[in-house]
Amino acid sequence: MQFSEKDLLRDSAHLSEDQKKVVIIDQTRLPNEEVFLEITELEDMYRAIKSLAVRGAPMIGIFAAYGMYVRALSKAGLEKETFFREMFEEGQYLVSSRPTAVNLSWAVRKMLAELGLHEMEPVAEIVEALRLRSIAIHMENSEMSRRIAEYGLTLVKDGDGILTHCNAGPLACGAYGTATAPVFLGKEKGIRFKVFSDETRPLLQGARLTSYELHKAGIDVTLICDNMASMVMKNGWVQAVFVGCDRVAANGDFANKIGTSGVAILAKHYGIPFYTLGPASTVDMNCASGEDIKIELRDQDEIRTMWYEKPMALEGVKCFNPSFDVTDHSLLTAIVTDRGIVYPPFDVNLKKLFG
Repeated sequence: MQFSEKDLLRDSAHLSEDQKKVVIIDQTRLPNEEVFLEITELEDMYRAIKSLAVRGAPMIGIFAAYGMYVRALSKAGLEKETFFREMFEEGQYLVSSRPTAVNLSWAVRKMLAELGLHEMEPVAEIVEALRLRSIAIHMENSEMSRRIAEYGLTLVKDGDGILTHCNAGPLACGAYGTATAPVFLGKEKGIRFKVFSDETRPLLQGARLTSYELHKAGIDVTLICDNMASMVMKNGWVQAVFVGCDRVAANGDFANKIGTSGVAILAKHYGIPFYTLGPASTVDMNCASGEDIKIELRDQDEIRTMWYEKPMALEGVKCFNPSFDVTDHSLLTAIVTDRGIVYPPFDVNLKKLFG
């Protein structure tokens, strides 16, 4: 299957039809409201990433690429030296919005590199080159998603139960997604799975987003609280765990939504294969191990008050709210990428694929 520019308009972040704005579905309003935002201003882009209106490592990268183009479009009348300086400054500012997801910095670097390739050309031509590059990044992501789906599908069979944590489907990753990509491709091929979706505290991405998109696609999904994962595994209802990744280190350690490492420990105990699925852009060979991954700490009120009519903890009670945790490579069965399935030893085999 080849993706077209028309296909890209279905994704949760895309370029507007007039090619002048970034359009996103506000993921903070799902599942009860489907609200689309059109964004052109830098602060709104930063806020969309920071607030998780746009989220998921691949989708953040796509959004950032389009954002850099839209920002360039707004500066088309500037002198070249000023244009370049402001583009580099704004790119670095966007990267600071969520430091853990490597796709964000990856996409911004791609767009800034494109600037360098065309530095001798007029600003208007540079802006057009950035437009084409942003679309190419989005198209590349869609193709990677398809390949991840195909590789992942070889690891499971019709009727299997699959447990997933957080949200790494089309909303977060475009096209088929990553962690649940094999499930969506399986649906197309008539292969049936039973998916158990962890609600994923404290932002409830599994409840609000994963169960939403699976249910709308007609896929058998059961929502469970995070602390129920052990029971469904013990009952024999889970044959594989598929999760996404925001950054994979050179030794196979990886960062994903908080709670992932606990799921990996449970899967190890029950002898269930545990896989992380992500595109090549998520693999950071410059990051030696999970110890080198910076973990974002988020607002304490996401735990205390965000989903409640009244606070669920007394004022003054301290809250620890890391957005991600790092899963040790020793707990991983394999890493599924668009370039193939990587098995242990990860430090050797990742290097073979990613240099």
